[in-house]
Amino acid sequence: MTIKMAEVWKTFGEGHTAVHALRDVDLAGPQGDFTVILGPSGSGKTTLLNLVGAIDDVSRGRIEVNGVDLAAMDADAKTAFRRESVGFVFQFFNLIPTLTALENVELVAGLTMDNGSDRAAAVLEDVGLADRMHHFPAQLSGGEQQRVAIARALVKRPPVLLCDEPTGELDFETGRMILSLLRRVAAEHRQTVLLVTHNAAIGDMADRVLRLRSGEIVDDFRIDDPVSAEALTW
Repeated sequence: MTIKMAEVWKTFGEGHTAVHALRDVDLAGPQGDFTVILGPSGSGKTTLLNLVGAIDDVSRGRIEVNGVDLAAMDADAKTAFRRESVGFVFQFFNLIPTLTALENVELVAGLTMDNGSDRAAAVLEDVGLADRMHHFPAQLSGGEQQRVAIARALVKRPPVLLCDEPTGELDFETGRMILSLLRRVAAEHRQTVLLVTHNAAIGDMADRVLRLRSGEIVDDFRIDDPVSAEALTW
């Protein structure tokens, strides 16, 4: 699923208090690309993800996903787009504490497929949690909770996977494991991945790296021979 942004601005507030979170951004991402977006806090990284995921609307410009202008969608169409076409993985896991790992994933699977329970169990096995799926979030480590969150995002096999600092709260080894998992599942299903991080070393595993500063893309380059996540150091 291709992503195109043309002359995109995102402004919060008005007048002299207006903040331009994104400024005149152009971006074209082909299907299957694993793109890492780098930049300091406040550079516009999360705002970019929110626009692609139809969580926020552009102030000016145009975003197309598979040739469809997101701004042309009404609220119901945007809800359907998020439900069917986008998976979100955040720094904070946002699991429902009163549901087991399996039930957390089933909740999403049930929105988009008839065999949601079977698919939820299968994707938890894919992320290495076959023996932990009946545990509650409080009974899981941080890495295990993040894997549940990834399973929840992957269960519907979304064409687009948006990851906002998915390793930010994890230790080094668990972080590398999560990155390896994301890279593997995205490659298997030809998913387009946008992964936001402030950790420049993670860019070494990408197909493409974007650098944002003050809402603008200041660098955009491809990596011919990405390293494996297991080879990353930081």
